[in-house]
Amino acid sequence: MAGPKARGGRLVKPVLKLPAALDLSRFPHPPLSAVRLWVAEVLCGASEDCVDDTVLLVNELVSNVYDHATPPCRVRVSELPEQYGVRVEVDDGEADLLPVMGTSRLGKYRGRGLVLVERVAERWGISRRTWGKTVWAELAYRTARPLHAV
Repeated sequence: MAGPKARGGRLVKPVLKLPAALDLSRFPHPPLSAVRLWVAEVLCGASEDCVDDTVLLVNELVSNVYDHATPPCRVRVSELPEQYGVRVEVDDGEADLLPVMGTSRLGKYRGRGLVLVERVAERWGISRRTWGKTVWAELAYRTARPLHAV
C-alpha cells in the first residue's frame, strides 16, 4: 500500500475515487488507452501492484466486450474493504454469449485474455442480467489496511 508521497517537498495523501463507473457505449472501437488511464486515476494512491493488476483486468475484460459481445459496455471499479482489494465489473449486452477461457473465434493466436484474468484475479465470474451480462473479477491485496488507509 502506498502511503503519503513527497511531491514538491510536501507530503500528498493518496486519493482514491471509489466506487467509479465509466460508460463506453458511445465508442464504436475500444478506447483502451483512455480506459487504462481512467483506472490509474481512479486508483490514485493505491499500490503500484494494485493499479497494474486492475488495469490489466479491465483492459482484458473491455477488449472481450468489443471483440466478442455487443454494447452497451460499462465498467465499474469498487473497493472490497473486507479483503483489502478491488472489484472490477464490465457489462455487455450479450446475456447468452458467455466467455470461454482459452478460445477465440478471432483466430488461434487469440483467446488468452481470460487466461490472464484467471491468473491475476483472486476470483472472477459472470452474472447474467435481463439486458446482458456482467463479467467481474476481484483482486485481494495482502496488506494490513484498506486501500484508502494512509
